[in-house]
Amino acid sequence: MDVTSLLVQLVSGAVGGNVGGAINKSKSLGPMLNSILGAVGGLGGGQLLGGTLADVFGNATAGTATASGVVGLLLPLIVGMLKSKSQA
Repeated sequence: MDVTSLLVQLVSGAVGGNVGGAINKSKSLGPMLNSILGAVGGLGGGQLLGGTLADVFGNATAGTATASGVVGLLLPLIVGMLKSKSQA
């Protein structure tokens, strides 16, 4: 694991988190928290799913970035849904 792949995972996850917040504004946690949760999700998603999607895409960087972006998009939305359920 090198620094470049970690940076790709963090940035892809953060972008995914902000895209998720823009898609569903009612569950958005704000740009800062969406970025942090997205980056954490992107790091985990890239580590867990990056190799699998790298085989699908035939490129390790594309697979890692895709996995990181998707999980980074989902994590802030899930936390936003859980937060809104607990406040109701």
